[in-house]
Amino acid sequence: MLEITVNTWNELQEELYRDSWNQDLGRFRSRCAFRGLSDAGYRLETTLMRMGGSFAALEHHILRNFKKYAHRDLMTGDSVWHWLSVAQHFGLPTRLLDWTYSPFCALHFATSNLEKYDTDGAVWAVNYVSTHKLLPESLREQLEREGANVFTVEMLSGSLKTLKQFDDLSQKDFTVFVEPPSIDDRIVNQFAFFSLMSDPETVLDSWLDAHSGIGRKIVIPASLKWEIRDKLDQANITERVLFPGLDGLSKWLKRHYSPRQPLRPDFADHGQG
Repeated sequence: MLEITVNTWNELQEELYRDSWNQDLGRFRSRCAFRGLSDAGYRLETTLMRMGGSFAALEHHILRNFKKYAHRDLMTGDSVWHWLSVAQHFGLPTRLLDWTYSPFCALHFATSNLEKYDTDGAVWAVNYVSTHKLLPESLREQLEREGANVFTVEMLSGSLKTLKQFDDLSQKDFTVFVEPPSIDDRIVNQFAFFSLMSDPETVLDSWLDAHSGIGRKIVIPASLKWEIRDKLDQANITERVLFPGLDGLSKWLKRHYSPRQPLRPDFADHGQG
């Protein structure tokens, strides 16, 4: 799996939009999913994994009880894929992993935590078209029939009724990217979608290591984070926009008016270039 460290804002833009030219369309249309992390050392672990213990065995029970107690008016459908999307959105531990089509949204999440400004961050970029070429035949054919590059919950619902059916499609691990229903403005504004593995215990970066050329990790030095953050703020990529509501407004104002923290001495000579 490719890992690149950028040193300037311009290098970062070149890397984020690398291979975005689509010859068939004659347009610049990246086929990458992006995920920003405040610490480059973080793995692509799901919230279910971070529970620890026998998390895979608990997945069914957690989701079953969420369905039992959740308000039905939150739902736009009743499939397991709708429930998973809603559960992930509202903070329930699931096997889903959050991604965005927007590299700038990913940069926001890589630079929004001020407590991590002495730590290198990262943006992961994964080609979902290449990822889906490795799917079981039935899922590949479904994408082809729809003329789509990414699944919707409705598409998965039509052929797979349970997570076990999904997991049993192949003896080899595979990854699916799926767009959630537009439950609220946060999903829309964040240009959000999810990935999920056929094995809830497989960490996605381990899978990417075994399938070269699909994903890359763009490392952002700590010394570059303030420049990125200030430029994102001026481009209106902020909590106020990505998290509409008073909580998002409050998070934006708190961060916006927080004083800049000095870099640790070991970062002091890492200029922005």
